[in-house]
Amino acid sequence: MALVTSTNLAADIFRTCYLEGEFLLRSGATSREYFDKYLFESCPELLRRVTRALVPFIPPETEALAGLELGGVPLAVMLSQFTDLPTVFVRKEAKAYGTSKFAEGIGVRGVRLLVIEDVVTSGGQLILSIRDLRSAGATVTDALCVIDREAGGTSKLEVEGVALSELFTISELKEAWSQEDR
Repeated sequence: MALVTSTNLAADIFRTCYLEGEFLLRSGATSREYFDKYLFESCPELLRRVTRALVPFIPPETEALAGLELGGVPLAVMLSQFTDLPTVFVRKEAKAYGTSKFAEGIGVRGVRLLVIEDVVTSGGQLILSIRDLRSAGATVTDALCVIDREAGGTSKLEVEGVALSELFTISELKEAWSQEDR
């Protein structure tokens, strides 16, 4: 992986995560390009910069951060370190052993959560997790992501009564990368 040295965070994220080749997508379709979001989360320096940039987006009434499996967890942990807010780790489904919980960490009943995700596309899993958290007694009115792929997630979350804030849209990442002197 190339070292990230630019001061342009959007361009650095795009440069780090954008791949060309042949990729099978979840939908079954193939694509000649792919955005591997785990590459920015696994680079400590870049993850720190992303986290610092996310802090101002946290609503002041937030009592805890809820990181969604898998990509939202490292972001929530890092944000917790920067803000001293407790963290909840949210599984896609409750585990079948041990405590059998879908939300690990502090209890969520009566807690105002900010749901954290790395990338939002359609918002499907985010919506399911928010519904689960609300069913467990949490208050969820806001979600935060690093990248909005601009594929309908924001409007679907609005229908659920959740405002999505993003650090960048995929268009902004592409634009920043194209503007950078390569």
